[in-house]
Amino acid sequence: MFPRIYRTLIPRYRQKSSNVYGLESICSISILFFHSARQSKSNVALSEYLINQRGFSPEVARKASSLKIFLSKPECTDSVLSYLKETGFSKTQIERIVYRYPRVLFSDIESSVRPKIKVFQELGFPCSDFASVISADPWILARSSDKQILPSLTVLKKVLGSLPLVSKVVKMCGNLLKYDLEKTLVPNIELLKNCGVEYKQIVSYVLTFPRFFLFSPENINGFIKRVDEMGFDKSSRMYIVAIVVMSSMTERKWELKLKLFKDLGFTDEDIRFAFRKMPQSFAVSENKIREVTDILLGLDDVDVPYIVKHIDLLLGSVEKRLKPRLEVLAILESKHLLKKKHSLCTVLKASNEAFLKRYVEPHLAELADTAVVKNSFRDMKGMAN
Repeated sequence: MFPRIYRTLIPRYRQKSSNVYGLESICSISILFFHSARQSKSNVALSEYLINQRGFSPEVARKASSLKIFLSKPECTDSVLSYLKETGFSKTQIERIVYRYPRVLFSDIESSVRPKIKVFQELGFPCSDFASVISADPWILARSSDKQILPSLTVLKKVLGSLPLVSKVVKMCGNLLKYDLEKTLVPNIELLKNCGVEYKQIVSYVLTFPRFFLFSPENINGFIKRVDEMGFDKSSRMYIVAIVVMSSMTERKWELKLKLFKDLGFTDEDIRFAFRKMPQSFAVSENKIREVTDILLGLDDVDVPYIVKHIDLLLGSVEKRLKPRLEVLAILESKHLLKKKHSLCTVLKASNEAFLKRYVEPHLAELADTAVVKNSFRDMKGMAN
């Protein structure tokens, strides 16, 4: 739409000339140029302000300027930055906040910034804790202090028992201060308790997998149902592990993964046994499951029952553990450097340090010219250190 003045002039022009589109184009270009020029000038001013007056890095200044918001009130921006500094945020933390949430520069300090920080202060969080939390997820400053931040922190403190633990989990998952935890976290904890999971174990999972507890209780019930269908023992400490693993994939994805195992030669009972033994192995991608299974089945004395029994072999890195170790072992055997036959499981599951000490270091002299062993030794030594 044209400004009112141009809408008034154009009809008059049409009475004198048929070149209407020419005038409209000129008007549009003029307006666009005028708007862009103002924006460009404002952005440069903001960038210069942040670099020259606040000592920000050019990268952070450019990111803030990319919003194309006019720095019409420098004193407002100055008061926000000064307040954060006076409250105890380090220069690095302030830059991190501005880089990830540049709109904070144009926030009203009294209605938008101070109330959020005040919630943390009144609950007893030390400055070092809430500064770390907010700089890790600056969008917290865009949330409601009364409807989101305070209720969520209150619930977390009750569940976890200490402010340091609350700081730890919120720093990991700032979305905890976005959801209504009375409708997600709290009922989900009760669901798991009713399944026989110890409260102490539940708390440990709140700390390590906080996003899991943001599912709706209906979804959690669905994950529990699928796990129960696999014949899982609810008294097992792996029960909650299985539920969390199940939550990492849709029902369709789960069905495709079961089909993959069947295509690779696993029976239904093999699949259930493997899942109950090591549910984490079912979180591995389809490509990796297929690749590891194909490699193992290509070895002597390895069949599907062996893989089922040692299903945790799916968890190791193919390029950094499985392939290099099998290559090292094959070369040692071809040179008759092994005094006795070694268990494949022992070779593949040993720590990097143990593998180096037992299979590589004693034979360095004999294998000095073998590129694969030297490369594997170098890579494994780096991982061991």
